[in-house]
Amino acid sequence: MRIAHSQRGLTLLGFLIVLIVVAFFGFIAMKLFPVYSEYYAVRTSLKALQQEPGIASKPPDTVRSLLDRKWYISYVSTPTQKNVKINRRGGDYIVQVAYERRGNLIYNLDYIATFDTSVSLTRQGVE
Repeated sequence: MRIAHSQRGLTLLGFLIVLIVVAFFGFIAMKLFPVYSEYYAVRTSLKALQQEPGIASKPPDTVRSLLDRKWYISYVSTPTQKNVKINRRGGDYIVQVAYERRGNLIYNLDYIATFDTSVSLTRQGVE
């Protein structure tokens, strides 16, 4: 019979510590995933707005309403029209969306996520 001189593996206490660390980071990821998911929906909506034909020739109110519709479809609720700035640069529009989202993480620990993205709406092929 052969006797093992050393054992390999994770003890119960080591396993519990690893499990607690993994659960903590999983919990934080679950809390922050919707925040970043919404941000990516905002970016996707801006890129889709950029692909609209003749968008740079439309007035800013029309651009805002199109963006609002895209946000409604994508379930974007945090940024509002107050967070949208549309500036004219030459013949193009620069649409900037800057907002922050705050929320509760754990008991009295909160998070603040700040987002700022912009796109240029150009007159492609319009003469």
